[in-house]
Amino acid sequence: MTADSTSSPDEQPTSLPVCPNGKSDCAIIEQLVEISQSLTELSQLVPTDQLTGLANYRTFRKALVHEMERTQRSGQPTTLIMLDIDHFKNVNDSWGHEIGNQALVHIAKLLQRTVRRLDIPCRYGGEEFAIILPNTELSASVLVAERLRQIIAETPLLMGEQLLPLTVSLGIDSYRFGEQTSPEELVQRADHYLYQAKQKGRNQVRHTKLPPVEIVSRGEKKCASQPVRQRRP
Repeated sequence: MTADSTSSPDEQPTSLPVCPNGKSDCAIIEQLVEISQSLTELSQLVPTDQLTGLANYRTFRKALVHEMERTQRSGQPTTLIMLDIDHFKNVNDSWGHEIGNQALVHIAKLLQRTVRRLDIPCRYGGEEFAIILPNTELSASVLVAERLRQIIAETPLLMGEQLLPLTVSLGIDSYRFGEQTSPEELVQRADHYLYQAKQKGRNQVRHTKLPPVEIVSRGEKKCASQPVRQRRP
């Protein structure tokens, strides 16, 4: 489910233009090459996915690196949610690729409406999405993912007078201060839990083990660490 590291949904294969007359010394071939290169450079500057309007794969990579660097400065964790539409191939096969595209746009809109302002929803590739949650503990991220899963399951895609129910599977992992983990490794870890969700029946959230809850407050710890004064008889 992990996107190819050498390509993204926004990158299109390029080839050298061919002279319409089939001549090797075509007068405009150099201009065509320059225009083609300029278009490629401009497409690489676009930060959003053309279909869904979410941040594209290239923007996702930059944002994840930025937030992981911020974690090392602030000490606050960065959590990553990987999300995949269940049985998406069946949607394309049964309804056609146009409906498949509508399903992608539908999920993207639900993502934008549901996640918090500080979160960064992205189109990772194909039917897979990623959500970067800056400064967010794993426990809070699980609540975000569960809410998103439920909203998608309860909001089918409207196609004229027909409803197409959709569900998603989600995998979550967090990057914490002091970890020696690359962005690619964090994606692989979250994607691992996404695969677990698929294997366990889909339409569910899977995540790394939650850290133990601190029941005793810092104030109580401070009081407990102070020596007890004995009363004089």
